[in-house]
Amino acid sequence: MMKLRKALFPGSFDPITLGHIEIVKRGSKLFDKVVVAIGVNSKKKYFFSLEERLRMLRECFADIENVEVGSYNGLTVDFARENGIQFLLRGLRNASDLNYEQPIAIINAHMYPELETVYLASMPNTTHLSSSLVREVIKYKGVLEGLVPNSVIEAVKRMRMS
Repeated sequence: MMKLRKALFPGSFDPITLGHIEIVKRGSKLFDKVVVAIGVNSKKKYFFSLEERLRMLRECFADIENVEVGSYNGLTVDFARENGIQFLLRGLRNASDLNYEQPIAIINAHMYPELETVYLASMPNTTHLSSSLVREVIKYKGVLEGLVPNSVIEAVKRMRMS
């Protein structure tokens, strides 16, 4: 019996961008299952609530059968181990991302040797996207089309109406 190849794509997704979606869609073709999970950091102040971010993720990936959405507290490697996940999926937009991700991958491998980090290079049309830049666009009421999925645009509209 062949073991399912399960990948974890962790993040805060505050908010999810078209770049995140692109990596997950490509990853879903490489792995039997991709778990998109929000890592909860109780010390961090988020723009969107956990419930809102989970809702947006579910909307984004509802049409991809092998993508599952969730959240966790604690270390990413512990969540991966507890859920039988063998791969950590990460997107790289540029060399700075690699410089940031590489030491994390080494520490993760130290704590959970069975977890292999897999990097996918972002497509050229998404290399400029980051959640922090999108939050600035939202803050100053800029144009979100082409940066985030419709679920985020709708959430921002609801936020502005309340």
